[in-house]
Amino acid sequence: MASDLEIARAAELQPIEEVAAAAGFDPAGIAPYGRYIAKVDAQTYLNKPVKAKLVLVTALNPTPAGEGKTTVSVALADGMRSIGKNAMLALREPSLGPVFGMKGGATGGGYAQVIPMENINLHFTGDLHAITTANNLLCAMIDNHIQQGNERRIDPRRVCFRHCMDVNDRQLRQIVMGLGGVKNGTPREDGFDITAASEVMAVFCLAADLKDLKARLSRIVVARTYEGEPVTAGDVGAAGAMTALLRDAFSPNLIQTIDHTPCLMHGGPFANIAHGCNSVVATKIALRMSDYTVTEAGFGADLGAEKFLDIKCRMNGLWPNVIVLVATIRALKHHGGAQKGTYGEPNAEALEKGISNLMAHVHNIREVWQTPVVVALNRFSTDTAQELETVAKYMSKYNVPCAPCNGWAEGGRGTQELAALVCDAADANPCAKPSYTYPDEVPLGEKITAIAKRVYHAAEVSFAPDALKELAALEKEGYGSCPVCIAKTQYSMSDNPALLGAPEGFTLTVRSVRLSAGAGFVVAFAGSIIAMPGLPKAPAALSIDVNEQGEIVGLF
Repeated sequence: MASDLEIARAAELQPIEEVAAAAGFDPAGIAPYGRYIAKVDAQTYLNKPVKAKLVLVTALNPTPAGEGKTTVSVALADGMRSIGKNAMLALREPSLGPVFGMKGGATGGGYAQVIPMENINLHFTGDLHAITTANNLLCAMIDNHIQQGNERRIDPRRVCFRHCMDVNDRQLRQIVMGLGGVKNGTPREDGFDITAASEVMAVFCLAADLKDLKARLSRIVVARTYEGEPVTAGDVGAAGAMTALLRDAFSPNLIQTIDHTPCLMHGGPFANIAHGCNSVVATKIALRMSDYTVTEAGFGADLGAEKFLDIKCRMNGLWPNVIVLVATIRALKHHGGAQKGTYGEPNAEALEKGISNLMAHVHNIREVWQTPVVVALNRFSTDTAQELETVAKYMSKYNVPCAPCNGWAEGGRGTQELAALVCDAADANPCAKPSYTYPDEVPLGEKITAIAKRVYHAAEVSFAPDALKELAALEKEGYGSCPVCIAKTQYSMSDNPALLGAPEGFTLTVRSVRLSAGAGFVVAFAGSIIAMPGLPKAPAALSIDVNEQGEIVGLF
């Protein structure tokens, strides 16, 4: 069986100018980045009218290996085009953290991939590097401001903006810097987040244009004065230079699938820590250049879909016409109590028990967000016909449209049934109306509680004393109308990764909160989730190399 990398290398890519022309892009509005990637000038297309139906792809709570949400997204768009629909993808860029860690990249798999896979999964067009550099320039300017007289009276003990890098490194979660005497700065505690969890990444993905980008960057709260007043990136004079570093990166990247479906891939925040959505700019361009725009939100629907709807859609006047919920037989068995390593073995009891997790997400989509849902069963070679039939019958019992996705093995040809169901559902809901989890005007704590109870199905929320104190302070400073972004485990609907299935009656524990004033939301950290992951015992980096012919090997 060929690997994803081997399949991607064997694919016949079209010159990006041909992909762009077929998708309706003006040659003057794109800038080729090599032969198979191009940067798209957003302003050339954002003044066009919206014409597409928006399709959001999300999933049940995944296993550590993931359930192939990007694979389904790619295959779905390819399947739409194979049945004569004008479809375009709008996806997130991969972070190097998962690439060198455990989960892998974000280009799909098998014959449902975006390509060139190697470039995309490694440096791509340097967007994430630009975000990292802009973030760390701000850090440097904060400390330089303190060193050069500290006109703003920044309290070094209350600097709240952290460095970032796009690699998992637990050693850098907490550090002490500025040692070595007066010439080396002011000693203080600091730390690193992974780039995908940084506020600059969130700002980058939520900004409507360069002007909005600069305004959002300027509003980032980086520290407090000795008197407790907020200090922003604008106060230390960093917003202009940060915008300059991000200018070229802010143009979305145009690539193609193996079946030559156009894809705008741009931005890549994690959903278990950040808001989990690709850039607003890329999504809005795709909505103007296609009849069906397929996008995805990270991890399970309790994380990615909720943040897509309550943050991205709320801020930008968007709402999906249909939500596609990805499930796998192995994940259903996992949630039904099957032991790791046995997911490929028959286990009817675990399968039926695990369907509770899938149905909990179906309930949220239908009842909380009041949006049509279609279940996509992403197939693996170990799935049996009987197992697939069990899930299909259960979905039919509750009138949930359901179809298999054979995209990994067959590309768009293996997803035509799913594509037809999704297009029909989207067409039947042409005027999608928002149904948020909570209203804007309720206090921050009530917003967190609404998500916990309505989406996670918790009984209550326990706030640590420091979290309550910070929430009260943010309310007093005028941030109470912000949406909230809950950082929690992706493996459970609760904040306990071991609590599988569809738990109810538990207590969600919020240990701390963090203001993301530039992004426009407040982050609540639940359970033990952290913003800088560590590498696993056997990271994928151990298998990645370059052979004597200069080819990358071991990349999935």
